[in-house]
Parts: sequence; C-alpha cells; structure tokens
Amino acid sequence: MLFILSIAGLWMLLYGMKLLKEGLEKSAGDNLRIALEMMAGTPFKAAVTGLAATMLVQSSTAVSVLSVGFVNAGAMNLRQAIGILLGANVGTCITVQILSFDLTRIAILIGIAGLIIRACCKHSSLQNFGRALTGFGIIFSGLKLLSFSMAPLQKASWFLDFLYSLSNNPVMAVIAGTIGSALLHSSAAATGIVMLLSGKEMLPLSAAVAIVLGNNIGTCITAVLASLNGSTAGKRVALAHVILNVAGAVLFLPLLPVFTSLVAFTADSLSRQVANAHTLFNIISSILAFPFVYPFARFMEFVVPNRNSSGDG
Repeated sequence: MLFILSIAGLWMLLYGMKLLKEGLEKSAGDNLRIALEMMAGTPFKAAVTGLAATMLVQSSTAVSVLSVGFVNAGAMNLRQAIGILLGANVGTCITVQILSFDLTRIAILIGIAGLIIRACCKHSSLQNFGRALTGFGIIFSGLKLLSFSMAPLQKASWFLDFLYSLSNNPVMAVIAGTIGSALLHSSAAATGIVMLLSGKEMLPLSAAVAIVLGNNIGTCITAVLASLNGSTAGKRVALAHVILNVAGAVLFLPLLPVFTSLVAFTADSLSRQVANAHTLFNIISSILAFPFVYPFARFMEFVVPNRNSSGDG
C-alpha cells in the first residue's frame, strides 16, 4: 500500500511540475521566444534573459531546449546560448527555494482556485494561468504524499545504511543524483525528493549536497536529446550545457566538506540547507564560468567542428 502511495506521490510531483511549466510557458506564449531572441545580445544580457525567463516559466530545461532550437535555426549564436544557460542555472534555484517551504495548505487552496479558473473561464490565457495554479497545488500534495509513504523507511536499516554510505562516497552520490535527475527530467523534482529525505533526517547533509551536484548534471539530458537531430551548432549548445554542469560538480567535489559546513550555517532545517546548497552551487558556478564564455565557445567549436560547409554554422 505504501509503495502505491509513493508512486502516486511521485507521479503527482512530476505531473504538477509539468502542469506548472506548461501553464506558465503557454501564458508567456510567443513573448518568451521573442524575448529570448531579441534580448540575448551580449553574453551578459543573455544571462540576465535566461535568468528572467527561467524564473518566469519555472523550468531551466524549457529554456535550455529553446536555446538549442534558436541556435539550430541560426537566430542565436553559441556565446549568447551559453550566457542563457548560465542564467537559467541560477533561475531554476527559485523553484527549489519554493519547494523548501511547507506550503501544503496554501498550495492546496491555490490548486483548487486553479481548477475553478479552468472550469469557469474560457479565455486561453486564464485557462493557462489556472493550469499553472493547479500544478502548484498538485506539486505540494505529491510531496506530502511522498513524505507520508516514506515514514516506514525511517526504521529500515538497509535503506538508511545505503543513504549514509553515500556520505563516504561523494562520487557515487553525484552519480546517483545524475541518474535520478535524468530519469525524472527535472532537477527541481529530484532536489525536492532529496530535501524530503534530509528533512526526515534520513539523508546526511554531505550526501544530500553531493546528490544535488549530480542533479544539476542529470537535468542536461533533455537538451541533449533535443539536439540529436539538430545542427552542429545545436549540438555544441547541448554539450556546453553538460560540460558547464559537470565542471561545476568537479570543482566543488574536493571542497565538499568545506562547502557543506558553510551551507550548514545558512538555515536551521536540513531541507532548507539542501535548497541553499543548490542555490549557492549554481550561483557560484555561473559567476566563475561567465568570464570564460568567449574562450569556452571557441573550445566548443573546436570540440564539435562543422561537418560540412553548407549548413550548420
């Protein structure tokens, strides 16, 4: 029975994320695409645009896939796309920060309001807004259901031993986070589950932080899949996304004890500390990578060369 509840909770979490993303994306409509294309001038402007767009639609994956599409179409160059990716990595922290608060009661009321709007309003923009509100409510309901279904695992020694073993093997924890995020197609959802486990004191902070590093790598899978049938330029963007997030994880791994100690001072609860670790990691990684946008773009052009002279650019 509890297994069924956990599957239902996970489904609600992912479905709620999907509704929220779709509702916000469709509410933004073509304005999002126009803004990304028009405002991404310099890499700095592109980063700010990526940050704002991700905060608006609550999905760095959607923004990264759009960037691949723009580069494929020749509407954006590689340096602009890299800037957008760096901004999107920071923008996605908003979702995780929201998930770190216990908003279940408020979220359920918001979800019900969304259902009423969808039932009573015929205008497409209001329908999409209602869809986003409904998704918001379902997300927190799913997290609550997951929390309830995981209660017996707090006494399962085999499960706790596995989670605690990740503290002694941060590389394995990063790999676990990468696989989990790739399977869920959402770093925010994967990090939400990590926060849930930490909040129940089932997952030590050091292991949780390492898993979060992996979550940021796994989220690249959607952009990679979107680039497979695209141009060489699009493949460069997808690979750049992977390399940026892998490089960030590799940079932080040797400093994990220090970083974990720092994060422990940022909040009282473990779940909030995990959310803050996700935020700090993405902000610091993006700031450190930003000065190297131009040489990194040239490196990507070297690693993924043009295959013919007629199209890919």
